Amino acid sequence: MRVVVDRDRCEGNAFCTNLAPEVFQLDDDEYAVVIADPVPVEQEELVEKAIAACPRAALSRKD
Repeated sequence: MRVVVDRDRCEGNAFCTNLAPEVFQLDDDEYAVVIADPVPVEQEELVEKAIAACPRAALSRKD
Protein backbone atom coordinates (compact mmCIF):
# COMPACT_ATOMS: atom_id res chain seq x y z
CA MET A 1 0.00 0.00 0.00
CA ARG A 2 1.11 3.50 -0.78
CA VAL A 3 -0.35 6.79 0.39
CA VAL A 4 0.07 10.28 -1.04
CA VAL A 5 -0.41 13.75 0.42
CA ASP A 6 -2.05 16.48 -1.64
CA ARG A 7 -0.05 19.52 -0.52
CA ASP A 8 -2.65 21.85 -2.02
CA ARG A 9 -5.21 20.46 0.44
CA CYS A 10 -3.01 19.79 3.48
CA GLU A 11 -3.31 22.34 6.29
CA GLY A 12 -0.91 20.64 8.68
CA ASN A 13 -3.62 19.66 11.16
CA ALA A 14 -1.42 16.68 12.10
CA PHE A 15 -4.20 14.11 12.44
CA CYS A 16 -2.13 11.76 10.30
CA THR A 17 1.07 12.27 12.26
CA ASN A 18 -0.75 11.63 15.52
CA LEU A 19 -2.43 8.47 14.21
CA ALA A 20 0.49 7.01 12.24
CA PRO A 21 3.76 8.69 13.29
CA GLU A 22 5.81 5.92 11.70
CA VAL A 23 4.34 6.79 8.30
CA PHE A 24 3.75 10.57 8.42
CA GLN A 25 5.57 13.58 9.75
CA LEU A 26 5.29 17.32 9.26
CA ASP A 27 7.95 19.04 7.19
CA ASP A 28 9.48 22.44 7.93
CA ASP A 29 6.48 24.14 6.30
CA GLU A 30 4.06 22.16 8.50
CA TYR A 31 2.76 20.00 5.65
CA ALA A 32 2.40 16.26 6.06
CA VAL A 33 4.91 14.09 4.25
CA VAL A 34 5.06 10.32 3.87
CA ILE A 35 8.18 8.86 5.45
CA ALA A 36 7.38 5.17 4.85
CA ASP A 37 6.79 4.22 1.24
CA PRO A 38 5.40 1.67 0.83
CA VAL A 39 3.46 1.63 4.07
CA PRO A 40 4.49 -1.29 6.29
CA VAL A 41 1.72 -3.89 6.52
CA GLU A 42 1.45 -3.43 10.28
CA GLN A 43 0.77 0.30 9.77
CA GLU A 44 -1.93 -0.02 7.09
CA GLU A 45 -4.88 0.07 9.50
CA LEU A 46 -3.55 3.25 11.13
CA VAL A 47 -3.02 4.84 7.73
CA GLU A 48 -6.60 4.02 6.73
CA LYS A 49 -7.75 5.76 9.93
CA ALA A 50 -5.56 8.76 9.10
CA ILE A 51 -7.02 8.97 5.59
CA ALA A 52 -10.54 8.93 7.04
CA ALA A 53 -9.68 11.46 9.76
CA CYS A 54 -8.03 14.07 7.54
CA PRO A 55 -10.34 17.12 7.71
CA ARG A 56 -9.20 18.37 4.28
CA ALA A 57 -9.16 14.97 2.53
CA ALA A 58 -5.50 15.57 1.70
CA LEU A 59 -4.54 11.90 1.98
CA SER A 60 -5.31 9.21 -0.54
CA ARG A 61 -4.45 5.59 -0.99
CA LYS A 62 -2.42 4.72 -4.04
CA ASP A 63 -2.22 1.00 -4.84
